[in-house]
Amino acid sequence: MTLLEAEHVKAYYSIRNSYVKAVDDVSLSVDRGAILGLAGESGCGKSTLVNTLMMNIRPPLRLIDGTIVLDGIKISEMSRSKLKKDVWGILVSIVPQSALNALMPTKKIVDFVKDIFHYHTDMSRAEIVSMVRKRFEELNLSPEILHLYPHELSGGMKQRVVIAISTLLNPKLLIVDEPTSALDVSTQKQVIKLLVDLHRAKIIESMVFVTHDLAILRQIADKIAIMYAGKIVEVASTDDILYTPLHPYTRGLVNAVMTPESEVRKRGITFIAGEPPNLLNPPSGCRFHPRCPYAKPICKEVEPPIIEVRDDRIVACHLVESFM
Repeated sequence: MTLLEAEHVKAYYSIRNSYVKAVDDVSLSVDRGAILGLAGESGCGKSTLVNTLMMNIRPPLRLIDGTIVLDGIKISEMSRSKLKKDVWGILVSIVPQSALNALMPTKKIVDFVKDIFHYHTDMSRAEIVSMVRKRFEELNLSPEILHLYPHELSGGMKQRVVIAISTLLNPKLLIVDEPTSALDVSTQKQVIKLLVDLHRAKIIESMVFVTHDLAILRQIADKIAIMYAGKIVEVASTDDILYTPLHPYTRGLVNAVMTPESEVRKRGITFIAGEPPNLLNPPSGCRFHPRCPYAKPICKEVEPPIIEVRDDRIVACHLVESFM
C-alpha cells in the first residue's frame, strides 16, 4: 500500500519574471513500511522536492501544479497553519539538510522540545520531559543531553538529537536530507544505525533518505529514485539501480562510485562529463542529452516519456530498450 503519492508536481522558484524549474512534473510514491532513497548531483532539486512533498513551501518557492496525498489526506490543498497543527511532526517530519544548525544555540535541548510540542499537545513540561527521556533512552542517547546547550554537543551527537526530536511524535514518514554529509565515517555509521533502528522499531513507518552517495543507499534503501535537473529519470529496487542501471545518468552515477566488487576495482571509477544545466533555461528534449554519450537527435528534440519497464521500475529515456 502507498503512504505518500505525488502526481505531476511542479514547484518553481520565482525570480523576477522567470522561474527556476527545480521540481518539474515529478510523480513519485513511497510505500508503507519502505525506505526510498533519493539520489542525484548537488543542485538537481532533491531538497526542493522533499520539502515540497511535505508542503513546507515558502516564497520564492511556489507549488505551480500537482497533487500530494499523504496517508489518504490531500495535503497539497491544506493551509500552512493546518499543516503545522495536523500534519508536520505527526504524519511527516523532516531532518533538514542543515540539521547541525537546526538547534537554537541559546536554548537547552529540553526547551527546544517544549516549543515543538506546543503545536500538538497540552502536556505539562514534566510530562514532556518524562516522555522525551524515555525516547532518548530507547535510542541509546543519554537523557542528560536534554539539559545541555547545542554547543556542548559534537556534530554527530547534534545530528542524532535532531533525528530523535524529529521522531518524538512517531511520524508515519520521516524525510532525512543529506544526514551524513558533514560527518566522519564512524559517525555516519552511528547515524545510519539510529535511522535503521527507528524504522525496525516501527517508531517511523516509512522513510525518504536523500543523498548523493549511492554507497549509503546500498545499506539502507529498498528502492532508489534518481533525480536529474528537476526530473525523476529512473526508479527501481536498490539492486536494479546498482547492478543493472538503465538510464545513462544512473549509469554515470553508479560508475562514479568505488565499491568492493572485483569487477568494479578492475573497471575503476569514471565521471560524468559536463555540468548540470541551468534550470532557469533547461535544455530541450531530454535534459541529460548535452552530457549523454548515447544521445540521438530525438533526445535533443523530444522529452522522453516515463516508461514502465516492470511494475516496480520506471525509466525516462528514449533509448531504454537498447540498454535492456
